[in-house]
Amino acid sequence: MTYRSKITVISILGAAAVVIGAFGAHGLKPHLDAGALETYKTASFYHFSHLMPMLMIALSVQDSKYANWAFNAFLAGILFFSGSLYLLSVRVLIGGDVWNFLGPITPIGGLFFIIGWLMLLKVFPKG
Repeated sequence: MTYRSKITVISILGAAAVVIGAFGAHGLKPHLDAGALETYKTASFYHFSHLMPMLMIALSVQDSKYANWAFNAFLAGILFFSGSLYLLSVRVLIGGDVWNFLGPITPIGGLFFIIGWLMLLKVFPKG
């Protein structure tokens, strides 16, 4: 992925994190129970916090396969982990149990986050 495309992805995901977080805090609060709101907040936290290492990679490293792997792992983590939690937390509003299949996808997203962090060991080696 090119520098420009990484910055574009980060910018879009960052704007989405703010919009989704605000929607959860203001629009969903009256419609979800405390557990669903907490799940939504967890999704929002992981979504936003994993944009920081993605930005660090985009701004500091060029042409590294490990940097690309880390960046893509964080991206997959946001999509699978946060995305599945967003949908699971609002499932009572969008169709109930039909979304339960997303439950096993959440830990896959978490695994992608872990892989992304471990790839940083190769991106920024000791020295």
